[in-house]
Amino acid sequence: MPRRVEDIRIDDAPSLDTLVRRMGAGGGFSAKAVSDGVDLLARILADEEMTVFLSFPADVVATGLRGVLATLVREGYVDAVITTCGTLDHDLARSFRSYYHGAWNLDDADLHRRHLYRLGNLVIPESNYGTIIERKMQPILSRWYRKGNRGLSSRALSRAIGESIPAASPSILRAAADRGVPVFVPGVTDGAVGSQVWLFWQSHKDLYLDLLRDEQDLSDLVYEARRSGAIMLGGGISKHHTIWWNQFRDGLDAALYLTTAVEWDGSLSGARTREAVSWGKVKPNARHTTLDGDVTVLFPLMVGAALERIRS
Repeated sequence: MPRRVEDIRIDDAPSLDTLVRRMGAGGGFSAKAVSDGVDLLARILADEEMTVFLSFPADVVATGLRGVLATLVREGYVDAVITTCGTLDHDLARSFRSYYHGAWNLDDADLHRRHLYRLGNLVIPESNYGTIIERKMQPILSRWYRKGNRGLSSRALSRAIGESIPAASPSILRAAADRGVPVFVPGVTDGAVGSQVWLFWQSHKDLYLDLLRDEQDLSDLVYEARRSGAIMLGGGISKHHTIWWNQFRDGLDAALYLTTAVEWDGSLSGARTREAVSWGKVKPNARHTTLDGDVTVLFPLMVGAALERIRS
């Protein structure tokens, strides 16, 4: 018998989890997808025997979503983070300087004259990004080098940065360092932190990026996993590195994907989780779903509802 569409009740000011459940009962378009996504997210986060990968691009770290991601890491729901170099940039910069609300339609030529960067509808003073990153990174690298280290993996770099950030900061890298959660950045030279490593290398030519150490560490995580799950926000190298490595264990057991990318251009970012089944990156019998929408809107709602459910 088909399920009947129920009207969504909100007059009793429902909790997030109750509201999401009602959205599912309402059976309406994206509302049903969000409800299904929360069901899967709660299963992933509650499975203590599942190795959980969290992947995301850097832009969302410039927003308030950073706090949600840091909470998942700090509270032990994540076993590994795979991201881009800009995450190191924004997380470090925002731990010492502020970013500001802006607008999509600001005069970019005027912003350039005023030494202001625009990231979507955010505004970042130049001194709160490049300047502070340089000021912080060179001492971090110097301390690391003086300990006799020479081969620098992105995991080691992320940890060194995290340990330099104040403990009270709502930082992803600090939370990861405190919890011992590895942060992998396969494109580690594509950002301000990567440029600072290059600058340091100019006077320390025996320093080298040990990216194959990262790959070995990822291999160990994947092969040692009893079950493997991934929460993937956005696409690009972060998403691909997550599903790529999991194909070597015959695919993910659970996969939740949020994206604004379209499928019809054939891009990896737009590819739905069902496509990954054909590559062996998601198991044919895995629980998996793809949600279309902005993660800065959807993910806080979904995490809030999932954690309410787990803690109840």
